[in-house]
Amino acid sequence: MQIAVIEGDDAAPEAMRPSLEILERLNRHYALGIDWVYPPIGAPAEQEFGSPFPMEAQQIIDAASTTYFGSTSGNASRALFYLRWGKETYANVRPCRYFMGMSSPLSDPTGIDFVVVRENLEDLYLGIEGDLDELRGLNFPQRTRRGALSEIGEGRYAVKAITRHGTERVVRFAFELAQKRAQAAGRVPHVTCTAKYNMLARSDGYFVDIARDLAAEYPDVELDTFIIDDFACRIIAQPKALDVVVMPNLYGDIMSDAAAGLIGGLGLAASGCYGRDYAYFESAHGTAPDIAGQNIINPTATLLSGVMMLNYLGFVRAGESLERAIEATYADGHALTPDQGGTASTTDFCASVSDHLGV
Repeated sequence: MQIAVIEGDDAAPEAMRPSLEILERLNRHYALGIDWVYPPIGAPAEQEFGSPFPMEAQQIIDAASTTYFGSTSGNASRALFYLRWGKETYANVRPCRYFMGMSSPLSDPTGIDFVVVRENLEDLYLGIEGDLDELRGLNFPQRTRRGALSEIGEGRYAVKAITRHGTERVVRFAFELAQKRAQAAGRVPHVTCTAKYNMLARSDGYFVDIARDLAAEYPDVELDTFIIDDFACRIIAQPKALDVVVMPNLYGDIMSDAAAGLIGGLGLAASGCYGRDYAYFESAHGTAPDIAGQNIINPTATLLSGVMMLNYLGFVRAGESLERAIEATYADGHALTPDQGGTASTTDFCASVSDHLGV
């Protein structure tokens, strides 16, 4: 089995490399049969192949069972676009689970354990934008006091697209994830759907209506719906009431980062992007260029993304072992990175996780 590795840019490789050493230790102990392969990407690939993302890189990704991705600031962006839109990884899954010892701003974050499922391909992220002059001849109904489009002056527009196909598949993913989580925990599955459907009735309202329609196919799952600004209040005031939350792309991008803030910051923000027959796993904290070369980036997000990757591949025992070791490292508190109030380096943190593996 091959796993494609893209280390990423700036400080991201400093988290990826020691994380890979831990994963390789699990690979050997559990005899997982993983081979790590490295697609040629960025400036070295351009020098050798004439492109920062040559066909050779795409072929390696296609042949791999999954991709383990460090954050990119641009050098690997074409690979990221391929992994998302080329491989149709439509469900961006962002867990938010508090471990004792994490530097949460809340007085009592104990028990926070929910997942944001973000539609990953549509909404405003189609990237269709332009000057308002391009739309002047089109007839839009007047909805605000600002007047007709032809009267509101110079400006820009962006296209928001919500499709039935895209919405149905990500909402089904959320319902089925809630069922799996509930079965493991012995409770009733619960999905929250949120969007700005009071103002954007035709687009966001469509997303929520589809979720309500699909709920009939999952009678064991409780569904509630909230307007996104109401939900923004609830995610802070009542995070422990959440289980699986599904939303359109833009809101999911914003609210998943807000969720990370509840438990201690983006250094803890793991993610997995799932399609019908492919998935990739990526820390969601960005490349942290301001601390590149200092060996202090928090590798938790990278390691927890590795847990998600192991589970996706069916290596559940190895994934559980790694998650327990991360949790134990936070519980003893001796090797926490500066963003979590400690003084440890990235490699110190990973050494502690490795010590706690018990393998």
